[in-house]
Amino acid sequence: MFFLLYEWNKKFFNSLGLFLLKNITFRSAAAAITALFISFYFGPKIIRLMKSKQIGEQEKKELAGVGNHAIKAGTPTMGGIIVLLAVLVPTLLWANISNWNIILIMATTAWIGMVGFLDDYLKVIKKYPKGLIARYKLIGQISIGLLVGLVLYFHPEWLSIEFAQQRTITTIPFIKDVNFDFQYFYIPVIILIITYTSNAVNLTDGLDGLCIGTVGISALAFAIIAYVTGNAQYAKYLDIFHLPGAGELTIFCAALVGASLGFLWFNSYPAQIFMGDTGALALGGALGCISILIKKEFLLPILGGIFFIEIFSVVVQVTYFKYTKKKFGSGKRVFLMTPIHHHFEKLGWHESKIVVRFYILAVMLAIIAMTTFKVR
Repeated sequence: MFFLLYEWNKKFFNSLGLFLLKNITFRSAAAAITALFISFYFGPKIIRLMKSKQIGEQEKKELAGVGNHAIKAGTPTMGGIIVLLAVLVPTLLWANISNWNIILIMATTAWIGMVGFLDDYLKVIKKYPKGLIARYKLIGQISIGLLVGLVLYFHPEWLSIEFAQQRTITTIPFIKDVNFDFQYFYIPVIILIITYTSNAVNLTDGLDGLCIGTVGISALAFAIIAYVTGNAQYAKYLDIFHLPGAGELTIFCAALVGASLGFLWFNSYPAQIFMGDTGALALGGALGCISILIKKEFLLPILGGIFFIEIFSVVVQVTYFKYTKKKFGSGKRVFLMTPIHHHFEKLGWHESKIVVRFYILAVMLAIIAMTTFKVR
């Protein structure tokens, strides 16, 4: 919105007072600060509202006797509303909302956020044991992935001519001047990335501060990558795709970093509010969409390694249990419990220790992801 004000001012008045609104770094910093302000202002209000309406976390029988989960029942949930406000509003204010990168990332975040909100609403308010039926949740995730895929495949020029020239091509980490072409599988891959990442981040949301902290670390790394991708000089120096317009995603990522820090204030141990599917599903979809828009799909498993470890642990556990049950008559487990953060709780680790150590791993993975631009 403010960027459009700059464009209007440049066209009719050319006042020097608004020149800073052209600068991506200034608008990114402003978006992060705005996101923090929104989190700190609306956070306590939403927490009080949730408490007054008795909208709290339901007791999970499968976590009985595990860590500190017994005392978490009743804690306000659906805190993803705070996160979505703190991400979407600053992006609307500070980004170029006519840029198709911004349109697609905001549409993805808002749409999957609504799917998560419906799931939370049915679970917490309507008291449906399983919330939104899994297949309907998948339909919601797949539908936005399909929409993004159709736009990028049939109208890539809406983003930029450079994006259209690369269209179905992506880069491969650690390998220079070798790209991978998804060809006719491009749209299914986009659907898979958005759906898979959305669910992976959602599975990570099981300990106080774990999900939002790791999302913030990934968002900060993506902000740097989006900025250099949209900058012709940096892109040429690093020998990566230059995608004009992708730099605007830096503002969204900065807002996400600010929102993560702001929500972490209330979600750190002991949590005053939980994010719920409203936030976790939306943020996962957003991270997946960003990786697609800046053509770093193969970098996502490194940068978002924590999320992929979480969902992989579930896949391994379920697959091995079914295999051993079919072969030996009784199912066996690889982990004490999944997702894997519960495995460490079963080992006796305090959840704060687990969260901090996962943060350390997330930072290490982000650094490794950054090195892929030079170590090739």
